[in-house]
Amino acid sequence: MFDLGFSELLLIGIVALVVIGPERLPKVARTAGHLFGRMQRYVADVKADINREIHVEELHKLQEEIRSSVNSIEQSVAQELQQGSQAITEQIHEIVELPRQQAGATESGLAEAIPPVAVPQPQLELNLDAPPASESTASARTPPV
Repeated sequence: MFDLGFSELLLIGIVALVVIGPERLPKVARTAGHLFGRMQRYVADVKADINREIHVEELHKLQEEIRSSVNSIEQSVAQELQQGSQAITEQIHEIVELPRQQAGATESGLAEAIPPVAVPQPQLELNLDAPPASESTASARTPPV
């Protein structure tokens, strides 16, 4: 802050000793030290406040940059989704319309264009020639009453 060397401080001390006197010089030096310390703390607080304000301003700028990039990403994703859904809708429309066009553009043409699928029916085989179960196996399966 101020450029004071040792010789300037010595000169100020000698002048203060002559002007103030040896009895009051220690009290004045102590008071000057307290005032100087308060001034240093005040300057340090002001510097810290300025640095905090600069940091907050930088954070606000960064927040705005992030917000704008998020908005641009949202817009591009929404646009891509819209284009993708349009493409899917067009493909579905083509898939549905192709059999209709092949069947003669009738509403039942879709059912006529797709052949019916025959589902095989299960067949049960009864073996009537098999011997009946014996009484020992039948009694073993049922609990006694």
